[in-house]
Amino acid sequence: MSALLFRNARLIDPEKGIESLGTLAVRDGVISGPTGMDDAEVVDCDGKCLAPGIVDIGVKVSEPGERHKESFGSAGLAAAAGGITTIVTRPDTLPAIDTPETLEFVRRRANEASPVRVLPMASLTRGRQGREMSEIGFLLDAGAVAFTDCDAFCANTKVFSRCLTYAASLGALVIGHPQEPVLSDGAAATSGKFASLKGLPAVSPMAERMGLDRDLAVVEMTGARYHADQITTARALKRLERAKDAGLDVTAGVSIHHLTLNELDVGDFRTFFKVKPPLRSEQDRLSAVQAVASGLIDIVASMHTPQDEESKRLPFEEAASGAVGLETLLPAMMRLVHAGQITLPGLWRALSLKPSDRLGLDTGRLAPGAPADLVLFDPDAPFVLDRFKLRSKSKNTPFDEARMEGRVLGTWVAGTRVFSA
Repeated sequence: MSALLFRNARLIDPEKGIESLGTLAVRDGVISGPTGMDDAEVVDCDGKCLAPGIVDIGVKVSEPGERHKESFGSAGLAAAAGGITTIVTRPDTLPAIDTPETLEFVRRRANEASPVRVLPMASLTRGRQGREMSEIGFLLDAGAVAFTDCDAFCANTKVFSRCLTYAASLGALVIGHPQEPVLSDGAAATSGKFASLKGLPAVSPMAERMGLDRDLAVVEMTGARYHADQITTARALKRLERAKDAGLDVTAGVSIHHLTLNELDVGDFRTFFKVKPPLRSEQDRLSAVQAVASGLIDIVASMHTPQDEESKRLPFEEAASGAVGLETLLPAMMRLVHAGQITLPGLWRALSLKPSDRLGLDTGRLAPGAPADLVLFDPDAPFVLDRFKLRSKSKNTPFDEARMEGRVLGTWVAGTRVFSA
Protein backbone atom coordinates (compact mmCIF):
# COMPACT_ATOMS: atom_id res chain seq x y z
CA MET A 1 0.00 0.00 0.00
CA SER A 2 1.45 3.37 -1.00
CA ALA A 3 2.29 6.18 1.38
CA LEU A 4 0.47 9.51 1.42
CA LEU A 5 1.46 12.96 2.62
CA PHE A 6 -1.28 15.52 3.14
CA ARG A 7 0.38 18.94 2.89
CA ASN A 8 -0.94 22.44 3.63
CA ALA A 9 -3.87 21.00 5.58
CA ARG A 10 -6.06 22.68 8.17
CA LEU A 11 -6.03 19.76 10.58
CA ILE A 12 -9.18 19.27 12.66
CA ASP A 13 -8.22 17.23 15.74
CA PRO A 14 -11.28 16.39 17.88
CA GLU A 15 -9.21 14.45 20.41
CA LYS A 16 -7.08 17.49 21.29
CA GLY A 17 -9.90 19.94 20.54
CA ILE A 18 -7.75 22.08 18.24
CA GLU A 19 -7.33 23.01 14.59
CA SER A 20 -3.96 23.88 13.12
CA LEU A 21 -2.09 24.15 9.84
CA GLY A 22 0.25 21.26 9.17
CA THR A 23 0.96 17.98 7.41
CA LEU A 24 -0.22 14.44 7.98
CA ALA A 25 1.55 11.29 6.80
CA VAL A 26 -0.07 7.92 6.10
CA ARG A 27 1.57 4.55 5.46
CA ASP A 28 -0.05 1.16 4.98
CA GLY A 29 -3.48 2.56 5.76
CA VAL A 30 -2.43 3.96 9.13
CA ILE A 31 -1.61 7.50 10.23
CA SER A 32 2.14 7.64 10.89
CA GLY A 33 2.45 11.24 12.10
CA PRO A 34 3.34 14.69 10.76
CA THR A 35 6.64 13.68 9.14
CA GLY A 36 6.77 13.08 5.41
CA MET A 37 8.41 10.24 3.49
CA ASP A 38 10.40 10.37 0.27
CA ASP A 39 8.22 7.79 -1.49
CA ALA A 40 4.90 9.33 -0.43
CA GLU A 41 2.25 10.55 -2.84
CA VAL A 42 1.68 14.21 -1.98
CA VAL A 43 -1.87 15.52 -1.58
CA ASP A 44 -1.90 19.33 -1.53
CA CYS A 45 -4.85 20.33 0.66
CA ASP A 46 -4.50 24.02 -0.26
CA GLY A 47 -5.47 25.15 3.23
CA LYS A 48 -8.71 23.13 3.28
CA CYS A 49 -9.86 21.10 6.30
CA LEU A 50 -8.58 17.57 6.89
CA ALA A 51 -10.42 15.65 9.62
CA PRO A 52 -11.10 12.09 10.73
CA GLY A 53 -13.80 10.39 8.69
CA ILE A 54 -17.33 10.66 10.07
CA VAL A 55 -18.77 7.66 11.93
CA ASP A 56 -22.54 7.68 11.38
CA ILE A 57 -24.65 5.65 13.82
CA GLY A 58 -28.19 4.74 12.79
CA VAL A 59 -28.09 4.49 8.99
CA LYS A 60 -30.91 2.53 7.38
CA VAL A 61 -29.85 0.44 4.41
CA SER A 62 -32.91 -1.30 3.02
CA GLU A 63 -31.27 -4.68 2.41
CA PRO A 64 -32.82 -7.17 2.79
CA GLY A 65 -36.40 -6.46 1.74
CA GLU A 66 -36.56 -2.98 0.23
CA ARG A 67 -33.51 -2.72 -1.98
CA HIS A 68 -35.33 -0.30 -4.29
CA LYS A 69 -35.09 2.31 -1.53
CA GLU A 70 -31.39 1.90 -0.71
CA SER A 71 -28.72 -0.73 -1.27
CA PHE A 72 -25.31 -1.13 0.31
CA GLY A 73 -23.79 0.02 -2.95
CA SER A 74 -25.78 3.26 -3.19
CA ALA A 75 -25.52 3.97 0.55
CA GLY A 76 -21.76 3.42 0.46
CA LEU A 77 -21.32 5.81 -2.46
CA ALA A 78 -23.49 8.43 -0.74
CA ALA A 79 -21.56 8.03 2.50
CA ALA A 80 -18.20 8.43 0.77
CA ALA A 81 -19.45 11.57 -0.98
CA GLY A 82 -20.55 12.91 2.41
CA GLY A 83 -17.22 12.33 4.14
CA ILE A 84 -18.56 9.35 6.10
CA THR A 85 -16.07 6.49 6.38
CA THR A 86 -18.06 4.20 8.71
CA ILE A 87 -21.81 3.60 8.65
CA VAL A 88 -23.46 1.76 11.53
CA THR A 89 -26.59 0.21 10.03
CA ARG A 90 -29.98 -0.31 11.65
CA PRO A 91 -31.75 -3.69 11.83
CA ASP A 92 -35.22 -2.42 10.81
CA THR A 93 -35.14 -4.33 7.53
CA LEU A 94 -37.52 -6.92 6.05
CA PRO A 95 -36.97 -9.30 7.76
CA ALA A 96 -35.37 -7.71 10.81
CA ILE A 97 -31.75 -8.57 11.51
CA ASP A 98 -32.39 -10.81 14.50
CA THR A 99 -30.47 -14.01 13.64
CA PRO A 100 -26.78 -14.71 12.98
CA GLU A 101 -27.68 -15.92 9.48
CA THR A 102 -29.34 -12.63 8.51
CA LEU A 103 -26.46 -10.70 10.04
CA GLU A 104 -23.96 -12.74 8.04
CA PHE A 105 -25.90 -11.93 4.84
CA VAL A 106 -25.73 -8.23 5.66
CA ARG A 107 -22.00 -8.34 6.38
CA ARG A 108 -21.27 -10.23 3.17
CA ARG A 109 -23.35 -7.86 1.03
CA ALA A 110 -21.76 -4.82 2.68
CA ASN A 111 -18.22 -6.08 2.11
CA GLU A 112 -19.01 -6.77 -1.55
CA ALA A 113 -20.76 -3.51 -2.38
CA SER A 114 -19.79 -0.67 -0.05
CA PRO A 115 -16.61 1.42 -0.44
CA VAL A 116 -16.82 2.51 3.23
CA ARG A 117 -16.79 0.48 6.43
CA VAL A 118 -20.15 -1.03 7.42
CA LEU A 119 -20.86 -2.11 11.00
CA PRO A 120 -24.27 -3.78 11.50
CA MET A 121 -26.51 -3.51 14.53
CA ALA A 122 -28.94 -6.29 15.40
CA SER A 123 -32.45 -6.37 16.85
CA LEU A 124 -32.81 -6.35 20.62
CA THR A 125 -35.95 -8.53 20.41
CA ARG A 126 -37.11 -11.06 17.83
CA GLY A 127 -38.70 -9.33 14.87
CA ARG A 128 -38.44 -6.02 16.79
CA GLN A 129 -41.76 -7.01 18.37
CA GLY A 130 -40.76 -6.53 22.01
CA ARG A 131 -41.96 -9.96 23.14
CA GLU A 132 -38.89 -12.19 23.15
CA MET A 133 -35.17 -11.47 23.44
CA SER A 134 -33.11 -12.04 20.33
CA GLU A 135 -29.99 -14.24 20.32
CA ILE A 136 -27.79 -11.46 21.71
CA GLY A 137 -24.80 -13.67 22.49
CA PHE A 138 -24.72 -15.36 19.08
CA LEU A 139 -25.34 -12.06 17.28
CA LEU A 140 -22.50 -10.43 19.22
CA ASP A 141 -20.18 -13.25 18.15
CA ALA A 142 -21.38 -12.83 14.56
CA GLY A 143 -20.31 -9.18 14.51
CA ALA A 144 -23.18 -7.05 15.81
CA VAL A 145 -21.81 -3.83 17.32
CA ALA A 146 -25.02 -2.85 19.17
CA PHE A 147 -28.60 -3.95 19.73
CA THR A 148 -31.72 -1.90 19.04
CA ASP A 149 -35.35 -2.22 18.04
CA CYS A 150 -35.08 1.24 16.42
CA ASP A 151 -38.40 3.09 16.60
CA ALA A 152 -40.28 -0.05 17.76
CA PHE A 153 -40.31 0.89 21.45
CA CYS A 154 -40.20 -2.20 23.71
CA ALA A 155 -43.24 -1.43 25.85
CA ASN A 156 -42.95 -4.59 27.96
CA THR A 157 -40.63 -3.43 30.74
CA LYS A 158 -40.03 -6.97 31.97
CA VAL A 159 -38.79 -8.09 28.54
CA PHE A 160 -36.72 -4.90 28.22
CA SER A 161 -35.09 -5.41 31.61
CA ARG A 162 -34.23 -9.03 30.76
CA CYS A 163 -32.62 -7.90 27.51
CA LEU A 164 -30.56 -5.26 29.30
CA THR A 165 -29.54 -7.65 32.05
CA TYR A 166 -28.25 -10.15 29.50
CA ALA A 167 -26.61 -7.40 27.41
CA ALA A 168 -24.88 -6.08 30.53
CA SER A 169 -23.42 -9.53 31.28
CA LEU A 170 -21.85 -9.53 27.80
CA GLY A 171 -20.81 -5.87 27.75
CA ALA A 172 -23.09 -5.25 24.74
CA LEU A 173 -24.34 -1.77 23.88
CA VAL A 174 -28.12 -1.24 23.76
CA ILE A 175 -29.54 1.64 21.73
CA GLY A 176 -33.00 2.91 22.59
CA HIS A 177 -35.50 5.22 20.91
CA PRO A 178 -37.07 6.98 23.90
CA GLN A 179 -40.72 7.71 23.20
CA GLU A 180 -43.80 6.79 25.22
CA PRO A 181 -45.46 4.47 22.66
CA VAL A 182 -49.16 5.13 23.33
CA LEU A 183 -48.83 8.92 23.29
CA SER A 184 -46.62 8.79 20.20
CA ASP A 185 -48.80 6.45 18.18
CA GLY A 186 -49.98 8.10 14.97
CA ALA A 187 -48.38 11.47 15.76
CA ALA A 188 -47.18 13.55 12.81
CA ALA A 189 -46.13 16.72 14.65
CA THR A 190 -45.17 18.09 18.05
CA SER A 191 -48.14 19.40 20.01
CA GLY A 192 -48.54 23.16 20.17
CA LYS A 193 -50.04 26.11 18.36
CA PHE A 194 -48.56 25.14 14.97
CA ALA A 195 -49.92 21.57 15.05
CA SER A 196 -53.33 22.85 16.14
CA LEU A 197 -53.50 25.42 13.33
CA LYS A 198 -52.50 22.77 10.78
CA GLY A 199 -54.88 20.18 12.21
CA LEU A 200 -52.14 17.56 12.54
CA PRO A 201 -52.22 14.65 15.03
CA ALA A 202 -49.56 15.63 17.55
CA VAL A 203 -47.57 14.29 20.48
CA SER A 204 -46.40 16.18 23.55
CA PRO A 205 -42.65 16.64 24.05
CA MET A 206 -43.23 14.95 27.41
CA ALA A 207 -43.55 11.61 25.58
CA GLU A 208 -39.82 11.65 24.94
CA ARG A 209 -39.00 12.37 28.57
CA MET A 210 -41.39 9.65 29.75
CA GLY A 211 -39.76 7.10 27.47
CA LEU A 212 -36.30 8.17 28.57
CA ASP A 213 -37.29 7.99 32.24
CA ARG A 214 -38.37 4.36 31.79
CA ASP A 215 -35.20 3.41 29.95
CA LEU A 216 -32.90 5.12 32.45
CA ALA A 217 -34.63 3.41 35.36
CA VAL A 218 -33.99 0.01 33.76
CA VAL A 219 -30.39 0.99 32.99
CA GLU A 220 -29.89 1.91 36.64
CA MET A 221 -31.39 -1.43 37.67
CA THR A 222 -29.33 -3.57 35.29
CA GLY A 223 -26.07 -1.64 34.87
CA ALA A 224 -26.27 -1.94 31.08
CA ARG A 225 -24.47 0.22 28.54
CA TYR A 226 -27.13 2.41 26.94
CA HIS A 227 -27.31 4.98 24.15
CA ALA A 228 -30.41 7.05 23.36
CA ASP A 229 -30.47 7.44 19.58
CA GLN A 230 -32.24 10.82 19.58
CA ILE A 231 -32.79 13.33 22.37
CA THR A 232 -34.65 16.26 20.85
CA THR A 233 -36.42 18.11 23.70
CA ALA A 234 -35.18 20.37 26.49
CA ARG A 235 -37.17 18.43 29.08
CA ALA A 236 -35.45 15.15 28.21
CA LEU A 237 -32.03 16.82 28.32
CA LYS A 238 -32.46 17.50 32.03
CA ARG A 239 -33.06 13.80 32.68
CA LEU A 240 -30.04 12.89 30.58
CA GLU A 241 -27.82 15.25 32.55
CA ARG A 242 -29.06 13.79 35.83
CA ALA A 243 -28.31 10.23 34.65
CA LYS A 244 -24.77 11.15 33.62
CA ASP A 245 -24.15 12.91 36.94
CA ALA A 246 -25.32 9.74 38.69
CA GLY A 247 -22.61 7.76 36.91
CA LEU A 248 -24.81 5.66 34.63
CA ASP A 249 -23.12 4.34 31.48
CA VAL A 250 -25.36 6.46 29.25
CA THR A 251 -24.76 8.46 26.08
CA ALA A 252 -27.13 10.21 23.70
CA GLY A 253 -27.38 11.33 20.10
CA VAL A 254 -29.42 13.69 17.99
CA SER A 255 -30.13 13.89 14.28
CA ILE A 256 -28.92 16.58 11.90
CA HIS A 257 -32.57 17.43 11.13
CA HIS A 258 -33.48 18.21 14.74
CA LEU A 259 -30.40 20.43 15.04
CA THR A 260 -31.04 22.48 11.91
CA LEU A 261 -34.85 22.48 11.39
CA ASN A 262 -37.91 23.17 13.53
CA GLU A 263 -41.65 22.49 13.39
CA LEU A 264 -42.36 25.60 11.32
CA ASP A 265 -40.33 24.20 8.42
CA VAL A 266 -43.15 21.77 7.69
CA GLY A 267 -44.88 24.78 6.10
CA ASP A 268 -47.60 23.71 3.69
CA PHE A 269 -47.50 20.04 4.69
CA ARG A 270 -44.16 19.28 3.00
CA THR A 271 -43.73 15.58 3.69
CA PHE A 272 -39.94 15.59 3.24
CA PHE A 273 -39.95 17.33 6.62
CA LYS A 274 -41.82 14.49 8.30
CA VAL A 275 -39.33 12.67 10.49
CA LYS A 276 -39.48 10.59 13.67
CA PRO A 277 -39.62 11.98 16.30
CA PRO A 278 -41.37 14.98 14.71
CA LEU A 279 -39.55 18.29 14.35
CA ARG A 280 -39.59 20.27 17.57
CA SER A 281 -40.00 23.90 18.62
CA GLU A 282 -37.23 26.43 18.01
CA GLN A 283 -36.48 26.50 21.74
CA ASP A 284 -36.00 22.72 21.78
CA ARG A 285 -33.75 22.97 18.72
CA LEU A 286 -31.55 25.60 20.36
CA SER A 287 -31.37 23.51 23.54
CA ALA A 288 -30.18 20.51 21.52
CA VAL A 289 -27.54 22.61 19.74
CA GLN A 290 -26.27 23.88 23.07
CA ALA A 291 -26.19 20.32 24.43
CA VAL A 292 -24.03 19.18 21.50
CA ALA A 293 -21.66 22.11 21.99
CA SER A 294 -21.31 21.37 25.71
CA GLY A 295 -20.93 17.62 25.21
CA LEU A 296 -24.13 16.66 27.04
CA ILE A 297 -25.32 15.17 23.75
CA ASP A 298 -22.42 12.99 22.67
CA ILE A 299 -23.18 12.08 19.06
CA VAL A 300 -24.64 13.73 15.96
CA ALA A 301 -25.97 11.38 13.27
CA SER A 302 -27.74 11.62 9.93
CA MET A 303 -30.45 9.09 10.93
CA HIS A 304 -30.51 8.32 7.21
CA THR A 305 -33.95 6.88 6.40
CA PRO A 306 -34.65 6.42 2.68
CA GLN A 307 -38.26 6.43 1.49
CA ASP A 308 -39.52 6.09 -2.06
CA GLU A 309 -41.68 8.67 -3.84
CA GLU A 310 -44.86 6.64 -3.36
CA SER A 311 -44.53 6.60 0.42
CA LYS A 312 -43.93 10.37 0.57
CA ARG A 313 -46.48 11.57 -1.99
CA LEU A 314 -49.33 11.19 0.50
CA PRO A 315 -51.24 13.47 2.89
CA PHE A 316 -48.85 14.58 5.62
CA GLU A 317 -50.22 12.41 8.42
CA GLU A 318 -50.23 9.31 6.16
CA ALA A 319 -46.78 9.81 4.62
CA ALA A 320 -43.85 7.70 5.79
CA SER A 321 -41.44 9.29 8.26
CA GLY A 322 -37.76 9.80 7.56
CA ALA A 323 -35.25 11.65 5.43
CA VAL A 324 -31.97 10.77 3.75
CA GLY A 325 -28.92 12.42 5.26
CA LEU A 326 -25.64 10.78 4.29
CA GLU A 327 -24.63 13.50 1.82
CA THR A 328 -26.25 16.40 3.67
CA LEU A 329 -24.87 15.69 7.15
CA LEU A 330 -21.68 17.70 6.77
CA PRO A 331 -23.05 20.79 4.92
CA ALA A 332 -26.10 20.96 7.19
CA MET A 333 -23.92 20.93 10.30
CA MET A 334 -21.76 23.68 8.78
CA ARG A 335 -24.77 25.96 9.39
CA LEU A 336 -24.09 25.69 13.12
CA VAL A 337 -20.36 26.29 12.65
CA HIS A 338 -20.91 29.40 10.52
CA ALA A 339 -23.47 30.65 13.05
CA GLY A 340 -20.80 30.41 15.77
CA GLN A 341 -22.78 27.85 17.77
CA ILE A 342 -20.10 25.15 17.68
CA THR A 343 -16.43 24.90 16.67
CA LEU A 344 -15.12 22.52 14.03
CA PRO A 345 -13.18 20.40 16.58
CA GLY A 346 -16.30 20.35 18.77
CA LEU A 347 -18.42 19.26 15.83
CA TRP A 348 -16.00 16.49 14.89
CA ARG A 349 -15.98 15.31 18.47
CA ALA A 350 -19.69 14.55 18.00
CA LEU A 351 -19.43 13.31 14.40
CA SER A 352 -16.39 11.08 14.69
CA LEU A 353 -14.56 10.79 18.02
CA LYS A 354 -17.48 10.11 20.38
CA PRO A 355 -19.25 7.56 18.15
CA SER A 356 -15.92 5.77 17.72
CA ASP A 357 -15.35 5.71 21.47
CA ARG A 358 -18.88 4.48 22.18
CA LEU A 359 -18.46 1.57 19.78
CA GLY A 360 -14.92 0.78 20.89
CA LEU A 361 -13.35 1.74 17.55
CA ASP A 362 -9.88 3.21 17.04
CA THR A 363 -11.15 5.66 14.40
CA GLY A 364 -12.14 9.30 14.95
CA ARG A 365 -8.67 10.69 15.66
CA LEU A 366 -5.54 11.96 13.90
CA ALA A 367 -3.07 10.31 16.28
CA PRO A 368 -0.26 8.07 14.96
CA GLY A 369 -1.46 4.48 14.73
CA ALA A 370 -5.08 5.37 14.02
CA PRO A 371 -6.67 4.12 10.77
CA ALA A 372 -6.27 6.57 7.90
CA ASP A 373 -10.02 7.19 7.57
CA LEU A 374 -10.01 10.83 6.51
CA VAL A 375 -12.15 13.51 4.90
CA LEU A 376 -10.88 16.60 3.10
CA PHE A 377 -13.49 19.35 2.82
CA ASP A 378 -14.00 23.03 2.11
CA PRO A 379 -16.20 24.40 4.94
CA ASP A 380 -17.02 27.60 3.04
CA ALA A 381 -17.86 26.34 -0.47
CA PRO A 382 -21.42 27.46 -1.32
CA PHE A 383 -23.90 25.46 -3.38
CA VAL A 384 -27.61 24.88 -3.88
CA LEU A 385 -28.64 21.30 -3.14
CA ASP A 386 -30.33 19.39 -5.94
CA ARG A 387 -31.90 16.24 -4.51
CA PHE A 388 -31.80 14.51 -7.89
CA LYS A 389 -27.99 14.62 -7.80
CA LEU A 390 -27.83 12.70 -4.53
CA ARG A 391 -26.23 9.27 -4.82
CA SER A 392 -28.84 7.64 -2.60
CA LYS A 393 -31.55 5.74 -4.45
CA SER A 394 -34.18 7.67 -2.49
CA LYS A 395 -34.24 11.46 -2.74
CA ASN A 396 -36.35 12.39 0.28
CA THR A 397 -34.31 15.25 1.71
CA PRO A 398 -35.76 18.33 3.41
CA PHE A 399 -32.80 20.34 2.13
CA ASP A 400 -33.84 20.22 -1.53
CA GLU A 401 -33.05 23.57 -3.22
CA ALA A 402 -31.56 24.90 0.04
CA ARG A 403 -28.51 27.16 -0.01
CA MET A 404 -25.72 25.35 1.82
CA GLU A 405 -22.01 25.63 2.55
CA GLY A 406 -19.44 22.87 2.90
CA ARG A 407 -18.23 20.52 0.18
CA VAL A 408 -16.38 17.23 0.54
CA LEU A 409 -13.31 17.19 -1.70
CA GLY A 410 -12.00 13.73 -0.92
CA THR A 411 -12.60 10.72 1.34
CA TRP A 412 -10.10 8.01 2.28
CA VAL A 413 -10.76 4.68 4.00
CA ALA A 414 -7.64 2.95 5.37
CA GLY A 415 -5.56 5.24 3.14
CA THR A 416 -7.44 4.35 -0.05
CA ARG A 417 -9.32 7.15 -1.76
CA VAL A 418 -13.00 6.23 -2.12
CA PHE A 419 -14.33 9.62 -3.24
CA SER A 420 -12.93 12.53 -5.19
CA ALA A 421 -14.79 15.72 -6.08
